[in-house]
Amino acid sequence: MFVFAYLVMLFYLARPLRSQVESAASEIFRQASKAMQRGDLDVAGDGFAAAAKAAPAFAEAHFNLGLVREEQGRFDEAIASFQKALALKPRLHGANLFLGIAFFRLNQLDKALAAIQKETASFPKDAPAWMWFGVVRLAQDKPEGAADALDRAAKLAPDDMDVLYHQGRAHLLVSKNSYAKMFKAGPKSWRVHQVLAQANAEADRHTDAVAEYLAAIKLAPTQPGLHEGLGAEYRSLGKVQEAEESFLRELEIAPHSVLAKYELGVLAVEQGDGAKGKELIEAALKEKPGLLHSDYNLGRAEMLLGNDAPAARLLERATSAPGSDPEVIQQAWYQLGIVYRHLHRMEDAQKAMATFQKLKDEDAENSQKALKRYEAQQNPNSAQPPPSPQNP
Repeated sequence: MFVFAYLVMLFYLARPLRSQVESAASEIFRQASKAMQRGDLDVAGDGFAAAAKAAPAFAEAHFNLGLVREEQGRFDEAIASFQKALALKPRLHGANLFLGIAFFRLNQLDKALAAIQKETASFPKDAPAWMWFGVVRLAQDKPEGAADALDRAAKLAPDDMDVLYHQGRAHLLVSKNSYAKMFKAGPKSWRVHQVLAQANAEADRHTDAVAEYLAAIKLAPTQPGLHEGLGAEYRSLGKVQEAEESFLRELEIAPHSVLAKYELGVLAVEQGDGAKGKELIEAALKEKPGLLHSDYNLGRAEMLLGNDAPAARLLERATSAPGSDPEVIQQAWYQLGIVYRHLHRMEDAQKAMATFQKLKDEDAENSQKALKRYEAQQNPNSAQPPPSPQNP
């Protein structure tokens, strides 16, 4: 646990020197530290209590006793120990943080926030302190303040799973609250239809998304972004002509729309017009390099133009482009195999086709497994394997 890990670290940082405390208290503190390393909380707690009694001015003994009591769930006692430690050493690192956590566990949120604020003020580079500041603000239904604190924590600890979880939750609540205010303030606004369109698109409800985009466009026909979104949904539905018209309209409204240019280029490639597709895709990439699947689509354009060598280089990059859809990676290997044949690189062509087939087979196998899981869920009477053991 977080408290336990912090506690073990502090045993090393806070060991008393014989010049600081009496010899007997020093030995008691050392034995208590060993008990904590063994996970023996009761012995550790008794030891730190004895050390604090023998040397009442030794702040770290009171602090470590508070950490043990907090781990034991004895939060009132933990609070008393932390407050004693802070009275002796007001800037003791971690004391205000764990005092705040103890108040939080008792649902005394204002006191928790006040204590943790002192910790962040004294130690502004302490990621756990900022994380707990955010956690308390979330509990107070203040997601905006939580998001700010958790963003700070994420900068200090970018790979911490707890920080990332709370950060995502805070921003989700901020977004939810913003949309709720928007719906209340202007239920007939084009923005409401735009949000609903985007939500439907993310849920793969493309027909519903089209209807919402059309409603938004009716209210704001020259608003940048709406026709682009509509075109993307038409393309998802296979309505090529409507998609092309929407992207062209977007470019009339916003001539520098990168995505509209790019999508028109992709449509051109899909319809076999390599020259037009290449021109549009390259124009979009000049304004925004690294567009998703651009190597694949530009490679396909070069193939249509008979430029096999540059097509091969682009498709090779497409097979390992970060963030690519698995289906696009599959197709990149397939098209690469064709290009290699054109270049008389027969061994490379065979390897590319073998990789394509492997990925395709894996995809089919995963689809079958997903189908079987779905069928099992729909038929509770079917034979089920015993569940695997899980941690409580």
